[in-house]
Amino acid sequence: MGHGKPVWLVMNGSKAQLGALFVAALLLPSLPAYAAQPSALRVSGSIAGYVRDSRGVPQMGATVVLVNRYGRVLGQALTNERGIFGFASLNPDFYSVRVSFAAFVPAIKNRIAVKAGLQSLLYINLASVFSSVELVYATPGEGALMSDDWKWTLKTDTATRPILRLRGSGEDAAENAPDSPGPRPVFSDTLAMLRVSAGDAEGPWAGGLDSDLGTAFALATSLYGRNRLEVSGNLGYAGRPGAPNAGFRTTFSRDGSPVEMSITFRQLYLPDRFGAPQTTASSDGMPALRTISLQFRDHVDIGGLIRLDYGSSLDSISFLNNLSYASPYARLTFDMGSWGAFQLGFSSGAPPLQPLSDPSPEAVAQLHDSLNALASMPAISLRNGSPEVQRTENFEAGYEKKFRTRTIRVSGFSESVSNASVLAMAPAGLLPAGDVLPDFQSNSGIFDAGTYRATGYSATLEQSIGGKTKLQAGYGGGGALAFSDGAPLDSSQSALDLRSRFHTRQSHWASAGFTTTLPHAGTQISASYEWTPQGVIEPLRYSVLDGSLPLPGCNIEIRQPLPTGLSLGRRLEATAGLQNLLAQGYVSVPAANNQRVVLTQTPRVVRGGLAFIF
Repeated sequence: MGHGKPVWLVMNGSKAQLGALFVAALLLPSLPAYAAQPSALRVSGSIAGYVRDSRGVPQMGATVVLVNRYGRVLGQALTNERGIFGFASLNPDFYSVRVSFAAFVPAIKNRIAVKAGLQSLLYINLASVFSSVELVYATPGEGALMSDDWKWTLKTDTATRPILRLRGSGEDAAENAPDSPGPRPVFSDTLAMLRVSAGDAEGPWAGGLDSDLGTAFALATSLYGRNRLEVSGNLGYAGRPGAPNAGFRTTFSRDGSPVEMSITFRQLYLPDRFGAPQTTASSDGMPALRTISLQFRDHVDIGGLIRLDYGSSLDSISFLNNLSYASPYARLTFDMGSWGAFQLGFSSGAPPLQPLSDPSPEAVAQLHDSLNALASMPAISLRNGSPEVQRTENFEAGYEKKFRTRTIRVSGFSESVSNASVLAMAPAGLLPAGDVLPDFQSNSGIFDAGTYRATGYSATLEQSIGGKTKLQAGYGGGGALAFSDGAPLDSSQSALDLRSRFHTRQSHWASAGFTTTLPHAGTQISASYEWTPQGVIEPLRYSVLDGSLPLPGCNIEIRQPLPTGLSLGRRLEATAGLQNLLAQGYVSVPAANNQRVVLTQTPRVVRGGLAFIF
């Protein structure tokens, strides 16, 4: 020791080992936090934040929403007693964060670059007039937020656990970081699904939402890390062998742009059950229906308080002759923070259905949503031998108030519907062929009920329980389709007589439902029941405000993951869909010779299938 040698060199035996351990213990706290973690963790990043008011007081219970670059909600978290939140294990990419809390203006930060091995730190100051966000980057272990309290938040809060899969240790994720100059792979984050289903159906929804054709597929991938591409298809066969029914849909969006565009092609061969005019027949003698639809959507944020969502679809239909029409829509949201949000909505033509619906944060659910959008057919009917398309002019106004686990919505609407489509089940020859469009998958057809106007209101309450279960209850009223009693239908002018007896009357409805995911088994269940009075057809109304499409009667949807034992991360799901089990909303109309015509807009459907996820 007197010659200036290090202490551990002059020690011997157990003393030297003890000294080495002591020095190592002193050095460990100064090492980066991720050094002891598996190599897979080093390719991911994280976002953390500290929320306080203008006086610097931490704000507990603020809601923080994480959104990816495509505008999809990935997760939600609440700040703890120190005002801290965090999202861990994020793939390198651009994200957005929105922070809202009672009595404060929401704070929004867009294009937060998450880089491999770095933590994006947000210092958020909430104010009643102008809220601000400061962004800095730090390696794990740096900054005030990298404390035991922050780590505990990430570990215990289910909303802040990893929400995106980690890349394999052999992948160079840093090369794919948003600001990295290195090359990016052509395809990344690819997920595919093949779904095979079958069942029993009395017919499609006359409003245009048909069941799938039997075999469907969907694929979603990123192009060069900055473009999102989704491709889906639906395949089946008509009653006559060799007559294919098919639909294909492609959706494209780009990083940094809120614009999303999609194009859809469909071809259906309809059975010549009602003696359809031969001018509609294809080369093999079967009437063919072909559609092309181009859709786009966009949104504009104004000062973090006002958001305008808008879009349109351009449809071209080939059946008997060519029909072309546009269906624009828009939704204006004024967010007042703790005072709630006011919304105004408008749609014309066909309802947008999917574009304004909030996408599910689960990637597999997004593929199911893509297939559901593909199955949405234009509502076409026949009238005096000419094709007609149902068009709806809809105006809505509503108010929404969100609490921690509860959401209240009230709204009113006014709509005008022309060429309203309803499902008609009638004996052969009772209705003329020129007034019934045959359904390709059942013995029923689509009937044009004419034009009507309706106004109404609705109120719903949604309650979240434990993050896995949501309960919902609602009540409302509005114009419903009813049928005037009288003598049996005139057999010589049955279609005209039937159409003239339709009228609207005020009706009320009440609903209850829930969605849940069972622990351990992973079963996802969505069930609802909507009561409507007998003797009326409750029109299906899509809400532009919240993207909902309530269905009357008892409806159940189940998705059950199944063990497969397959490699490559493949997954198998069993699916079941039960629609309007109690057959509510059916109206029976007497005709000559003790015959009857049964009308509805929501037929009873029972389907099941298997979905293979790759």
